Amino acid sequence: MIYFYSKTKEMHQILKFILFCSSTLIILPVVLYGCETWSLTLREERRLRVFENRVLRKVFEPKRDEVTGEWRKLHNEELNDLYSLPNIVRVVKARRMRWAGHVARMGQDRGVQRVLVGKPEGKRPLGRPRRRWEDNIKMDLQEVGWGRGDWMELAQDRGRWRTLVGTARDFRVP
Repeated sequence: MIYFYSKTKEMHQILKFILFCSSTLIILPVVLYGCETWSLTLREERRLRVFENRVLRKVFEPKRDEVTGEWRKLHNEELNDLYSLPNIVRVVKARRMRWAGHVARMGQDRGVQRVLVGKPEGKRPLGRPRRRWEDNIKMDLQEVGWGRGDWMELAQDRGRWRTLVGTARDFRVP
C-alpha cells in the first residue's frame, strides 16, 4: 500500500509538472498569451518570476530537511535545478524576439510595420517616455551579446535571427 501511495504521489507531481510546462495545455499558454507584444519593466519581469516560482513550489512540494527533519519550502536555486527548462522571462524574451523577426521581414504596407517605424503626431506627455517595445528588443539583443548595428537588418537573415532567438531563450544568468 505504501509503495502504491508513493507511486501515485510521483504521478501526481509529474502530472502537475506537465500541466505547467506543456505549451499546449493550461497554465503557461494562458499566462503568456500575447507576450510577443509586451513591453516588460523590471518589476513586471520580477513578478512573472515570482509567479513561476510559486507554481513550481506547488508542483515540487516541500522537502523534509535532513538535519532537523522539518518540512521546508524549496529555495529558488533548488527550483532552478529541478526545472531545467528556460524560465518564464526567457520564454517571453524569446517569443518577443521571434515576433520582432516576423515584423522586420514584413512589407512596408503592413499595419504592424507602419506602427513600428511610424512616428506619432502631437504633443508628448510630460515625464520620462515609457519603455517602447523596440527598446526591449534592443535590450534583449545586448543581453545575449549582440548590441551592434540595426536589428531590423539582422532579422532579414532568418538563420542568424533564429540562432539569436535560441540564444536568448537558453541564456543563463549566473
